[in-house]
Amino acid sequence: MIGLDTNILARYYIQDESDIEAGKQHLAAKKLIDSGGALFICKTVMLEFEWVMRGYYRFELDEICSVFKHLLSQQHIEIEDKVCVTQALVNFEEGLDFADALHLASCKNCTELASFDDKKFARRAKRNGLLPNVIIPK
Repeated sequence: MIGLDTNILARYYIQDESDIEAGKQHLAAKKLIDSGGALFICKTVMLEFEWVMRGYYRFELDEICSVFKHLLSQQHIEIEDKVCVTQALVNFEEGLDFADALHLASCKNCTELASFDDKKFARRAKRNGLLPNVIIPK
């Protein structure tokens, strides 16, 4: 099994026409991922990849979700804690930041998750009825 870094995923899904080296890397990433060989992606790579798509390449929510759904559907790619990542994707589509959604899904065995992010995280999680409850320490 081969573990994949964020830059492999970025080169596979994002074709940067302005950079010759990026073009070569795209072909190498495509060959590796399309080979059907056993591959592994850890949660931290998924987290970083979302940031790269959104923050650097300015992907829209639907584009990011489409990429993640494609990755999650690949039988030869094992995603670390796939159930958690899948739940995070659902919560991301419902308005949570992907990082917050992944944190929340990863805390599934906790009774609460403490955060000082009230407006963008705690309130949205509560409004969407997500568990565990996100609390603001006082």
